[in-house]
Amino acid sequence: MNERTERVEGAAARGGRRYEVVVVGGGAAGLSGALTLARARRSVLVIDSGSPRNAPAEGVHTYLGREGLPPAELLATGRREVTGYGGEIAEGTAVTAERLADGGFRVVLDDGSSVVADRLLVTTGLVDELPDVPGLAERWGREVLHCPYCHGWEVRDQAIGILAVGPLAVHQALMWRQWSREVTLFQHTAPAFTAEEYEQLAARDVTVVDGKVTGLEVTGDRLTGMTLADGRTVPCRAVVTTARLAARGGVLAGLGLEPVDTEMAGHVVGSRIDADPFGATRVPGVWVAGNVTSPVDTVIAAAAAGVRAGAAINADLTAEATRRAVAARRAPFSAEAEREVAERVLGDRRHGL
Repeated sequence: MNERTERVEGAAARGGRRYEVVVVGGGAAGLSGALTLARARRSVLVIDSGSPRNAPAEGVHTYLGREGLPPAELLATGRREVTGYGGEIAEGTAVTAERLADGGFRVVLDDGSSVVADRLLVTTGLVDELPDVPGLAERWGREVLHCPYCHGWEVRDQAIGILAVGPLAVHQALMWRQWSREVTLFQHTAPAFTAEEYEQLAARDVTVVDGKVTGLEVTGDRLTGMTLADGRTVPCRAVVTTARLAARGGVLAGLGLEPVDTEMAGHVVGSRIDADPFGATRVPGVWVAGNVTSPVDTVIAAAAAGVRAGAAINADLTAEATRRAVAARRAPFSAEAEREVAERVLGDRRHGL
């Protein structure tokens, strides 16, 4: 924990200060949004527990200029960049958010402390709800995978098993066939395949195995196969499956924002917090970015979404400051009005006013 983080935590314990923007979640989306806002000279606090979704992965992929960088290193660099422009980081988990009478928000952390913000950017990501197969969760992000663009190259030309749990399993198997000639589709709990799907699989030399998968076979510390209910073990070196992508949006419940279904090819694959292309939700003053609103975003896409949301928030704050300044200019002069304008427009950056 660095000096800046310790100072912010101490302030939060005393009731904290008011920030122009509080960012809930410090992954690629949150840090990119915070960096954008900090460079816009906004007062920004990022609240993060330090448990990113991609922590088990060896590297971040398809991120131009950062290909293969360990996830922890990417986030550590991002934190340094945010704090380098005056942004602040608080270790912890935001559990609730509520609207204040003046239009701002109070965010309560898991240790009971709280901070206040004029705007919120929530980038809490999602939870991968995996199929109930013993051993699957323990190897998630290592040999148990989901995204071919994130992990396909790393398991190229290996024996890949597709654990079918839904109607998109055939599509998944055909996609992974691009990375290996040894693809086996385990029917497991998926609906029966159609004659057309069987033809497609046969044409691409994808083997289909009937029966329910009951576990993984591991030799030493390496996945070597999938075990079936009838006792068979089919060799494979990587397992691909579909997790339910559930938005981690609990902090928004108190503001009336609940997850909605996420669909792919007409099938529900998870949930998300609904927002416009810039991340604005239906609650004024609240934005979202990254996997909490777009579950299929890769790291680089989440980072880009954070930048868009940060820019939109800055524009919104600028518009509000302008409205207040115009109203103050039209109003009769008073010391109280002058103080209010200074507080709203300059915040902690005023000097000698």
